[in-house]
Formats: sequence, C-alpha cells, structure tokens
Amino acid sequence: MKLSFRRLNPDAPLPSRMSELAAGYDLYACLPEALSLLPGETRAIPTGIAISLPAGYEAQLRPRSGLALKHGITVLNSPGTIDADYRGEIMVILINHGSKSFTISPAMRIAQMVFARVESPLWEERDCLDETARSSGGFGHTGEN
Repeated sequence: MKLSFRRLNPDAPLPSRMSELAAGYDLYACLPEALSLLPGETRAIPTGIAISLPAGYEAQLRPRSGLALKHGITVLNSPGTIDADYRGEIMVILINHGSKSFTISPAMRIAQMVFARVESPLWEERDCLDETARSSGGFGHTGEN
C-alpha cells in the first residue's frame, strides 16, 4: 500500500513504528508547548499531519498501552477511524481516566495508527436470517463474567 502524507506543520514528527513487526505507527503530539490534561478532561491533540489513504482502507487510532496502564490516558473513541476520503489534520481525542493531571509534551507519542482494509457489502434485505445457537442473545447472555 502506498500512503501519501502532508506535513501541516514543519515541526510535525512523522508516524513511526517502534519495532520491525509492530502493527501500529506511533503518532506524535504536534504542540507549540506542553499542555496539561486534567483528570476526566478530554482534548483533541493535533499531530500536524494529514494523509491520503487509498480507497478500500481506513486508519484506526488506538491508545498506547503504556500511557493507558501507567497514567490512565487513552483514546476516547477507540478505535477512532480515519476514512479514505478525509484529508484534514489527524487529531487524537485523548481522555485522562487517571487521578492526576498528565502533561502532554511537544513530540510526545500519544497514540498509534493501524491500517486496515474496509469491505463494502452488498446489502440484501431478508424476511428472516439464518439460525445460530446464539440467535439474538446479546449483552451478558453467556453468564455474569
């Protein structure tokens, strides 16, 4: 897959993989100065980049496990989706679920981006659907845990 990108800020770090087989590309905060994220607070953090995905793909924004475990910082709408026709700046919606204020520094790794194929099904309306053992059993139908 070829991915075109544009830096919207000349100081914006490019997404990068931290290991050869990593699925996600780390995204960096593109901030002029550090900012605090108070407990319970939500903010859209700019990355300073825009991408041009090919048709049939999406980019998913996901939390970084270290920030989640150590500080309670996560991507609020996880996974956030970037559609193939979006050309604006990638913004990461972070929330502080921790009990302490958290400082987001310029160029800090704040999330990861994973690319996935997107299928476009042909919708076919039916009067009834095929039967399964689960049927319409939903939330908690298999027990309490």
